[in-house]
Amino acid sequence: MPDALELLKTRRSVKPREMSGPGPSPSELETILTIGARVPDHGKLAPWRFIIFEGDARLRAGEVIAGVFAKKHPNAAPADIEVEKRRLTDAPLVIGVVSLTKPHPKVPPWEQELSAGASAMNIVTAATALGYGACWLTGWFAFDRDVLDRLGLKAEEKLAGFIHIGKMTRPNEDRPRPALSDLVTRF
Repeated sequence: MPDALELLKTRRSVKPREMSGPGPSPSELETILTIGARVPDHGKLAPWRFIIFEGDARLRAGEVIAGVFAKKHPNAAPADIEVEKRRLTDAPLVIGVVSLTKPHPKVPPWEQELSAGASAMNIVTAATALGYGACWLTGWFAFDRDVLDRLGLKAEEKLAGFIHIGKMTRPNEDRPRPALSDLVTRF
């Protein structure tokens, strides 16, 4: 297992199309989800939950996405609909991170949504630490209420994103990063 600081300094997203199987084992998935649930959570509200898409579930979710796309774009080319069907099929595992804010006198919705984001990032980091490629993505369908309803989200829930996880098919190259001098000020 890599050194924690070195992992955090060098982690980068891997495109789902550059992933293949096998995905995490059941015990690795449990580790990933346990780490995903170990984030700052003021008020102990657990303002997030996870949806697992693996195997045929990825294809069924793709049918949902493509069906909504086709309905909203009646003149769409068959090739475009096929692209929508395959949105979750590149990586062997996709984890949907669902954000649910709850009324609370001391914990505003924004803080709860940040907790869901922290959960998604912990999932990415845990998968990377286990030797997998990981990528946190959204896309139009992550914000489309018809898609979300058909994927089982409640009306008050949002999708923080889909975390794609799989074995890297090629070496991972870094991209340019912003200079700290451009990001840091002192008060």
